[in-house]
Amino acid sequence: MKRIGAVVAAVLIALSVLSACSSNNKESSAQADPSKGSSGKVVNLTFWGGVPAEAGPQEIVDTWNKEHPDIQVTYVRYVNDDSGNLKLDTAITSGQNVDLFANYTKPLLEKRASSGSALDLSQFTDYNIDEKMGPSAKEWAVDDKYYAMPTKRNIHFVWLNKDALDEAGLPVPTDWTLADVEKYAKALQTDSRWGYSTFPFYRDIVPFDGSLAVQGYVKEDGTSNLGAPIVAEALKLHYDMMHTSKVSPPISLIETTKMNMIAEFLSNKLAMMNAGEWVFRDANNIQDYPRDFTVAFAPLPRITEEQDDFRSLGGLGDAIAINAKSKYKEEAWEFLKWYADEGMLPQASGGRIPASKDADQDKAMELLLGDLKDKYDVESLERVLSNELPTFQATLPQEVMDIRSDEFDKYYINAQSLEDTIKNVVKRHNDFMKRH
Repeated sequence: MKRIGAVVAAVLIALSVLSACSSNNKESSAQADPSKGSSGKVVNLTFWGGVPAEAGPQEIVDTWNKEHPDIQVTYVRYVNDDSGNLKLDTAITSGQNVDLFANYTKPLLEKRASSGSALDLSQFTDYNIDEKMGPSAKEWAVDDKYYAMPTKRNIHFVWLNKDALDEAGLPVPTDWTLADVEKYAKALQTDSRWGYSTFPFYRDIVPFDGSLAVQGYVKEDGTSNLGAPIVAEALKLHYDMMHTSKVSPPISLIETTKMNMIAEFLSNKLAMMNAGEWVFRDANNIQDYPRDFTVAFAPLPRITEEQDDFRSLGGLGDAIAINAKSKYKEEAWEFLKWYADEGMLPQASGGRIPASKDADQDKAMELLLGDLKDKYDVESLERVLSNELPTFQATLPQEVMDIRSDEFDKYYINAQSLEDTIKNVVKRHNDFMKRH
């Protein structure tokens, strides 16, 4: 028995030696192969964003993956709506593969930062976000810290059918009010074409929020400022365009017919559309949206001439965060820096202009227009792109935004008066603040 035990011990020792040699060989091989990470393995990152893969993100990650064989990135698209954001948040909290993710509103980023989902980027000292992105980047800071890097310029403006403007003898506006918008809409409307419309998002947030961003959403006594006179003024002007002059499609029609504003505009069924740079993704798609008119651009309208604290919705967007629970934070950071400075150009044709001062802005503009320069009034486009009007980010909690939309829509569909609408919004905002 002693002899058998000795033989077994010898075999185990031999196996241990062989295993150690094998391990050493693997480590030496990994160190000799520059395409591997420090652990000798290829790092796989997953990047979640709201842009369709075919609209640039896939080309972006393909370019990165080709240049960085040791860090491979997979893109996952989520739809930027309530269900899509819930899907992303569920994936993060349940430990699914999420290393980087895009945030499209400040309230959602704040929620993810406070829950511990977004990494505090101040631990990285080799990239100055303020210097790279400019002063507007601060609008994305949470408690004076960056939990995400804003990467694109948010550009919001009014799209106009320039051929229709020319026929009506109207110049492209450079500074105007909602009353001016209504006058233009009356002149441009026909039996087959609406004069003006906007997305629900703009109807509920623009243009009074710029002023409230300056005045404050909460008064000095701690109560809601959503009853400020400028709010009622904006609501009434939008209401009148839907129900009095009838130059804008009413909400009930938009919802029952599931009206696609972009398709309406590009098919010459809508003369003016309050939107943003993301429309280029469809406007440049001449195959699916053929058009025979030139598009011009105007800045967002202020409510009245007296609105001296007007701010334009804009600044920066597409704030990319790193999952605080990612196993590969350093690698994710390397990808994020590259993405911001040079990687995101393939999305420029869809209107996503890089914010970084080190990004190739000339190339971005070239990609934005492609070979369709004759389809756009380039002079007015350059004017809105270079507009230095102060901007703001929507910062109200999402629940308050939902409260506002709910009450505003009741007014727009004639379910309640303007007076009751303002009263209800203020009460519900105050109730929210008491709960929080």
